[in-house]
Amino acid sequence: MQINADLSQRVVLHQADLPWHDSPLAGVQRKFLDRDGAEVARATSIVRYAPGSHFSRHVHELGEEIFVLEGQFEDETGIFGQGSYLKNPPGSAHQPRSSTGCILFVKLRHLDVADTTRTAINTAEANWFPGLVPGLSVMPLSEFETTHTALVRWAPGTVFKPHRHFGGEEIYVIDGVFEDEYGRYPAGTWLRSPHLSMHTPFSKEGCTILVKTGHLLPLD
Repeated sequence: MQINADLSQRVVLHQADLPWHDSPLAGVQRKFLDRDGAEVARATSIVRYAPGSHFSRHVHELGEEIFVLEGQFEDETGIFGQGSYLKNPPGSAHQPRSSTGCILFVKLRHLDVADTTRTAINTAEANWFPGLVPGLSVMPLSEFETTHTALVRWAPGTVFKPHRHFGGEEIYVIDGVFEDEYGRYPAGTWLRSPHLSMHTPFSKEGCTILVKTGHLLPLD
């Protein structure tokens, strides 16, 4: 299965416009943002667990990143509420579940095999740091070589300078409205901008975005 699999292409989707697809296990459904492969795939998805549902224990050969959008996600390592960020490194294994039900933003098979650090951050309690322009705050979540993942909070009226993305950029708008010269992106929007793309982002209303950069380098 190939959905938005060409990483050289810019993509903008609003997850509310996409259908749910059943997973192999009852009670777990997905909305596909990008996908390259069958059931084992390099993929970005919105995943919904019905209350009491679970996935069987499995190994993430090329890792997994999770951001909890709603509800409570669980596995053997703990209970993770709304706003939690998890990075499970290549070769890790777990049996995910949700007692209450949850909705997740999930990236599979995007990590470098040398990135062996597991990360679990409750962003409701972690520190924000000043960004590069007034009105911008950043919460680093993960970094490895050229790849960085962070939450970025924009105060109303914040404007960033024009810039180019080496290794591309991926954004999921968590709340508010994010904007650039190409459009207006409300909460629930997913954007993928390819290697060396350029834009001038801003937010009139303010927003919080999950940002991943540097992971869309062309293959040799």
